[in-house]
Amino acid sequence: MWFPVMKVFNLQFLWFLVLLNGLFFHCHSLARHKFVVKETPYTRLCSTKKILTVNGKFPGPTLYVHKGDTVIVDVYNKGKENITIHWHGVKQPKYPWTDGPEYITQCPIQPGAKFSQKIVLSTEEGTLWWHAHSDWSRATVHGAIVVHPKKGSSYPFPKPHAEVPIILGEWWKKDVDEVLNMFRRTGGDPNVSDALTINGQPGDLYPCSKSDTFKLMVNHGKTYLLRLINAGMTDIMFFAVAKHQLTIVGTDGSYTKPLKANYIAISPGQTIDALLQANQPIGRYYMAARVYSSTARVEYDNTTTTAIIQYKGNYSSSSPPRLPSLPRYNDTNASVSFTGRLRSLGSEEHPIHVPLNISTKLLFTISVNTVPCANNSCEGPNGTRLSASVNNISFVSPSIDILQAYYKHISGVYGANFPSYPPLVFNYTADYLPLELELPQNGTEVKVLEYNSTVEIVLQGTNLVAGTDHPMHLHGYSFYVVGWGFGNFDKDKDPLGYNLVDPPLQNTIAVPKNGWAAIRFKANNPGVWFMHCHLERHLTWGMKTAFIVKNGNRPEDRLLPPPQDMPPC
Repeated sequence: MWFPVMKVFNLQFLWFLVLLNGLFFHCHSLARHKFVVKETPYTRLCSTKKILTVNGKFPGPTLYVHKGDTVIVDVYNKGKENITIHWHGVKQPKYPWTDGPEYITQCPIQPGAKFSQKIVLSTEEGTLWWHAHSDWSRATVHGAIVVHPKKGSSYPFPKPHAEVPIILGEWWKKDVDEVLNMFRRTGGDPNVSDALTINGQPGDLYPCSKSDTFKLMVNHGKTYLLRLINAGMTDIMFFAVAKHQLTIVGTDGSYTKPLKANYIAISPGQTIDALLQANQPIGRYYMAARVYSSTARVEYDNTTTTAIIQYKGNYSSSSPPRLPSLPRYNDTNASVSFTGRLRSLGSEEHPIHVPLNISTKLLFTISVNTVPCANNSCEGPNGTRLSASVNNISFVSPSIDILQAYYKHISGVYGANFPSYPPLVFNYTADYLPLELELPQNGTEVKVLEYNSTVEIVLQGTNLVAGTDHPMHLHGYSFYVVGWGFGNFDKDKDPLGYNLVDPPLQNTIAVPKNGWAAIRFKANNPGVWFMHCHLERHLTWGMKTAFIVKNGNRPEDRLLPPPQDMPPC
């Protein structure tokens, strides 16, 4: 009798453990955040307008997480237009459904609707950011993501006294939708911004702005971690702090070897982590940013945005703060010199895994293009309409998202024939190129990658229409920047100079004007992943494509199913 009773007791005890385990996980549910997208009046440059915000804030709220966390953000669209939110630099392993780019991984959240977005962090550590990924909404809909080390772990540098997001942006007096609609209609360049901003404020050098200039109060002798984000729409920026040298310790959610720098070059979409030692005589010092613009005969915002580093203590602050020395607006060497000196940290806790044996080699040309207009009636060169392309294909967004079409086997939404190499081979960076090369093809083509393939992409800039820098961003992955250079990539000579030891791990890389950059990654994240230029006008013109990374053979290497509340198309 004793054994059957004991057996029953054991079974009941096991069921109790199962129920307790379920209760434990229910009680320790994922952290949730609420993002309400709505119009809010803001005053800048002596005038007030309504802008799209999250929770009424500009910039939006900062998300604080730890490495490896998963959190839920409930996005409520209380605005008048469609919206999507992208978690820039978050790899979202096997779960592209909430990555955010409209008509790539989801249809937009319509006015009055809600979408609960799951953010799945994995290896990222440092500074990332979130932003709208629909039309030009990200001009005001953006904010920081701070990824702290796992609980119980520490930074690979002495813990700073404080951490401060420094978000660089742009401000237009006009509604950004009006700016977008105007250059779409005319076929020319968009109007340049009326001001640059630091944490949403133009700074002392603009009218009606001095009293609201962002101030960072510091204690002499302390160290501060500046988490820089370029949320700007149209330009790479130079940034510096007067009389203070910065120590770069991270970029794009990955640690770097410490790098001393007097200035920073930061692309739209990129993040930089920099330590600032408050070691100067007590007083007030400007931090400042201005545009780097390498494109000839293209207007740019030539103003300078400022914020103030103010030491605590008793002293007279009647004299104006000191301005830092910044490179000239067209100093290409200053831009590439900074980016080219970044190196991955490479420690036991943060190892480097550069793919060495490449199975998939790709060469993508990235170009500005033109399309003829009737009676030469547009405002691009010679009366044309400006366009842009990758491998001469100007991407056309579909009417339903590519991820849904791929997952549900819906035909006719996209093609899977994106070329591995340029369809036309020419001297890409020549001073003068035939006008007939400027015409792109329109298409919705994607590149299919085998699971676990090792990929090298050479991103080749061209001098079609106007040579310029292109900050290229890849969703779902970080990649190693193994090489870069000016002119045309030489497949025989240039790989000999690759850095395969400690290249920086990034998700956004500025391809230099009339030059190239080589990146490598392992295609181990199944799903649909967007790749595009982070200069917003180039994205609007079609400088974008997508990758489909196929499932692996094991169940744990396959794309996860979608959530139940995906926005309808």
